[in-house]
Amino acid sequence: MKISIVIATYNRITELAELLESIHKQTVAPYEIIIVNDAGKTIAPLVDLYKEMPIKAIELVENVKHVHARNIGVSYVTGDVIMLCDDDDFLTENHIKQIQSELKTADFVYSDAEIVSFETKENIRYPLARRTFAYYYDLQAMREFSTYIPSGSAYKKELHDQIGLFDPEVHNYWDWDFFLRAAKVCRVKRMPVASVIYAFTENGNNQSADLTDKRKHYLDKLCEKHQLGDLPTKNFFVLLEEPEMKQREADTEIVWDGKPLRSRIVEQG
Repeated sequence: MKISIVIATYNRITELAELLESIHKQTVAPYEIIIVNDAGKTIAPLVDLYKEMPIKAIELVENVKHVHARNIGVSYVTGDVIMLCDDDDFLTENHIKQIQSELKTADFVYSDAEIVSFETKENIRYPLARRTFAYYYDLQAMREFSTYIPSGSAYKKELHDQIGLFDPEVHNYWDWDFFLRAAKVCRVKRMPVASVIYAFTENGNNQSADLTDKRKHYLDKLCEKHQLGDLPTKNFFVLLEEPEMKQREADTEIVWDGKPLRSRIVEQG
């Protein structure tokens, strides 16, 4: 099984370095790592620090936004399984090994996660707060609120031949859309291990009206595409406290020791 990791990045050198460090520490190495730099500051010096890893770096000269960037990454894949990773998340050391095992009886596997807020000091991110993100897989419930985190998820490359690429028309909700489309043709499995460390900061309801309007526009497009009805835009953390979400919570294995990752840019000084 040849696992190709696809990463889209834009001006997150510290975070990307930690992700690469976590991939370097995996008990099972990936076949290739494809990084699409979406016209941000060059990542060449960072890639050079991890030169023994099978990294293919694509430096875009025009910013195409994250969905298009992922699609470009997919076009470079030569393995038979695609694993997605966000550039500001990282994986615990057995993640790829466990995903690989689960893929023996599934076409599409995603794991639980820990949602973590960080503070950065001298190119190291230190956790300030962490909470478990683990919910039973219920496809009908996923049509009301998605509990799929794309980071660390993996699926057979041939899936794109069946359902196409990621849809930039739904922008913020590309992952939700992709999951709903995949679930129609895939054997989907949730892995009850919080082996993805997912960076997300709770910022209350301080989003600008313009940003909220844009999110609503993309959510409406998603709803129309999948006939989901009229779903409201709410603060992510407020939604997690609603009774319906509490009922969906599931047990999971906590595997991260909470220690920050020291990437090679730290060692470099």
